[in-house]
Amino acid sequence: MSIIKRIFDFYIYSNIHVALATFCLVKITLLTYGIQDNLVPFFVFFSTISSYNFIRLYRINAIQDWFYEFNKNNKKGIVGLTLTSVLLFVYLGFLLNIYALVALIPFGIFTLFYVVPFPMQKKNPIALRSFAFLKLFLIAISWAGVTVLIPLLNYNIEIQLHEVFIFIQRFLFVLVITLPFDIRDVNYDSENLKTLPQVFGVQQTKRIGLLFVMLFLGIELFKNSISSNQFRIHLIVGLLSLFFLFRANQNQHKYYSAFFVESIPIVWLGIFIWLN
Repeated sequence: MSIIKRIFDFYIYSNIHVALATFCLVKITLLTYGIQDNLVPFFVFFSTISSYNFIRLYRINAIQDWFYEFNKNNKKGIVGLTLTSVLLFVYLGFLLNIYALVALIPFGIFTLFYVVPFPMQKKNPIALRSFAFLKLFLIAISWAGVTVLIPLLNYNIEIQLHEVFIFIQRFLFVLVITLPFDIRDVNYDSENLKTLPQVFGVQQTKRIGLLFVMLFLGIELFKNSISSNQFRIHLIVGLLSLFFLFRANQNQHKYYSAFFVESIPIVWLGIFIWLN
């Protein structure tokens, strides 16, 4: 294996790439309000690496064989990256204001109990991800909360109807870009998860994704001020998300969702900066 491929795989599968995606989504939120500061974007970046790698290491025996081998071969690097990220996001967390920190609590609980069972019954502890249909919506609401609400609260921006619309749009966007992952894993995920592809099939899931994108774009019309630039940006992002969703299948290349789909927020930020 070439050194470049090893570095690239580590970049993707140690969750640096997904952390960069959340960084970009936070930047989009802040730049919408003319805020250039990078405190919250970097806080979210390092907390994403920490939380995703925690989930990965906790579920080490429940992942696919090739993924298990990657984690086994790169365990020291992943652990080192995770510990460094924990230290940095804790340090940056002390710089956030109290409103943002309080708002983080439910999302921290979601992350912890997403994989760690909590005792609903003494003999049958259950993790949140085990509840039917819940996995997709937990991911979407957590991403929307951390990339929209936390930045706004940290900079004392009042949450009004316009901000609620932004939150809902972000929620819908994350729903759409998560579907290619669910399609990829449809034959691997536990039947108890009841993901959309498991319940409705792959083709119907793609139609549901189309509905999410239509709502994502439609909400733009209800904002306080309709900007042609903003609508153009959302249209490009929506169409790009649909392109990758409709091309997704169970036998997709391992980089398809993990790299290309996760790159959509990065492209979104690039388009946002270019058109503004």
